Amino acid sequence: MTDAPTKDSNGNILADGDSVTLIKDLKVKGSGGVTLKRGTLVKSIRLTDDTDEIEANVDKVRGLVLRTEFVRKA
Repeated sequence: MTDAPTKDSNGNILADGDSVTLIKDLKVKGSGGVTLKRGTLVKSIRLTDDTDEIEANVDKVRGLVLRTEFVRKA
């Protein structure tokens, strides 16, 4: 594991518990056709071992893994 910080699409450093906003509509695979709209606020993220991914819980989707290139710090 590297010691590089996890960064959002704008280069801001993310930490556990931060809130992020989606910058693109995302279709969630395996969720029965749920689409997360651009601008959706995602609260209380969790960092993963991969600096390009974060975990989050959104309305109907629990344990969602998001790529950091699609979020910006709120």
